[in-house]
Amino acid sequence: MIKISILIANYNNGKYFSECYESIISQGYENWEVIIVDDCSTDDSTEIITGLIKDDPRFRFYQNNKNRGCGYTKGKCIDLSEGELCAFLDPDDALYSYALERSADEFRKSGNNTIAVYSQLMFCDEKLNPREVFTKIKQVRNHKLFFNAPIQISAFFMFKKNAYLKTSGINPTLKNAVDQDLYLKLLEIGDARFISEVLYKYRLHSNGISQQTSKQSAKESFAKVIHESMKRRKITAIQNVNVPETFTTSEEIYGLLNYQTKMPYRILTKIRTSLHI
Repeated sequence: MIKISILIANYNNGKYFSECYESIISQGYENWEVIIVDDCSTDDSTEIITGLIKDDPRFRFYQNNKNRGCGYTKGKCIDLSEGELCAFLDPDDALYSYALERSADEFRKSGNNTIAVYSQLMFCDEKLNPREVFTKIKQVRNHKLFFNAPIQISAFFMFKKNAYLKTSGINPTLKNAVDQDLYLKLLEIGDARFISEVLYKYRLHSNGISQQTSKQSAKESFAKVIHESMKRRKITAIQNVNVPETFTTSEEIYGLLNYQTKMPYRILTKIRTSLHI
């Protein structure tokens, strides 16, 4: 049975961690470890987390020596992991009990070129009561002009660690858009398969790093991540419009991809994806 590393980057989410913890220990899949890296939380995260995991050897808890941000902390989680497969779980979210088993099964069924699998997620309220499925997640057609904008790949995202080690790794300076940086780099190594099932509970609350108060910052960071991907992939022009040598504005980068939101392109992509071409 392949070992799975569940990666948790925590900052001030101690009050939500108990439900995250319960969802992990209720997994039907048995061969897992949990790597938790706390980014110098100012709440009672340390006491809550260490009190729950206690002496369970499947959980390993670490702390940064100073507040480093999301990119650094998530990268450290991967560096400390020992599993062949890795997946991030935010400390304020939770998994369905079959999430690990279903994800591992998908890897077993897929070809060697599959380096990641991802699933549907359930939006939940602050108390983690289900509200609605995020229906925009779907199987993507992986090619050099795919940048996950608008988002089609999201949690629960599990990836092969050996594929990650072939990339330059998560950008440690990023404060947000960290997952997008990970997705795009991995897609340059191999393909990702979509699991059309809900495996992940995503909690909506006012303190979430990716939610309303930081949306503009996240949009800017995501544009920079996309631009870096364009440069890595040696894309000099899109639809006869030149890709800027250096990053200027998020509007310019998203403008290069506007055609991908139009109906003709979306229909063509859907047909190509269904026909595997």
